[in-house]
Amino acid sequence: MSAPAPIPPRVLTVAGSDSGGGAGIQADLKTMLALGTHGMSVLTAVTAQNSLGVQGAWELPADAVRAQYRSVVDDIGVQAVKTGMLSSATLVDTVAELLARTGAPVVVDPVGVSKHGDALLAAEALDSVRTRLLPVATVATPNLDEVAQLTGITVTDEPGMRRAAAEILAYGPRWVVIKGGHLPGEAVDLLTDGSEEHWLRAPRHDNRHTHGTGCTLASAIACGLARGQDVPTAVRGAKEYVTGAIRAGFALGGGIGPVDHGWLARTAR
Repeated sequence: MSAPAPIPPRVLTVAGSDSGGGAGIQADLKTMLALGTHGMSVLTAVTAQNSLGVQGAWELPADAVRAQYRSVVDDIGVQAVKTGMLSSATLVDTVAELLARTGAPVVVDPVGVSKHGDALLAAEALDSVRTRLLPVATVATPNLDEVAQLTGITVTDEPGMRRAAAEILAYGPRWVVIKGGHLPGEAVDLLTDGSEEHWLRAPRHDNRHTHGTGCTLASAIACGLARGQDVPTAVRGAKEYVTGAIRAGFALGGGIGPVDHGWLARTAR
C-alpha cells in the first residue's frame, strides 16, 4: 500500500480577478503553483482587464468574501495569507477582521492602482488600510505610488525609501518592503523592520512587459513564509523569482504584457 502524498504548504490569496491573467488572483495562483505550494483563493472583485488597462470593476459583497474565507480556513487551513485588491473600506475592514483571527503570517500588498494607472482602491478606504489592515501584516509590500497614497511621501531616491519605510512601519506591520522599481538605475527594494535593513538589488531588465510584478512578489513572499522561512529569507527568494519572471515577461495583446510565472519550469527543462 503506497504512502499518502505529502501535503504541500497551503497559501491563501484574498484579491481581485484579472481577466487577462497577468495580475490579481490569477498571478497569485500561478506563483503559488510555480513555487510548490497549494494555492487557494478568496475573490474580492471581478475586473474586466487586459494588456491595455482596466475597463471595469465589480466588488463582491462582504458576506461573499467572508464566506469564502471561512470555507477555506475552517476546513483546509492556511500557512500564509496574501492580500491584494480590496477596493473599499468595507472589504478592507472585513478582511482585516478575518486575518486578525487566523494566526498565520500575512503579506499585505496595499493595491491602490493598476500597472496602467487605474484606481483599484477607493480613496475613503485608505484610512482603513492604515488603521485596520497594516497592523495585522507580517510584511507589507507597497510600491512608491502606494507609499505616496498612504503617507504623502514622494520617494525619489534611496534615502527617501528609508523615510517611507519608517512611516509605513508606524502603522503597525512587523516588516515592510519598499519597492523601488520605479526609480532609475538598478531595481532596488528595501526590507526593514525598523531595526535591521536589507537592501535587495537586481539588474534592471529592458523589458516593458511587467504586468503583475507586485502581486507576484507578495505571493512569492507568502510562499516562503508558508514553508517556514524567516522574513528576510522569504523576501530574498521572492525577489529572485520575480526578477526572473520580469526577465522572461512576454508580449500579450496590444499593451503591457505579463511577467512569466512559469519561467522556473521552462529553465529547468
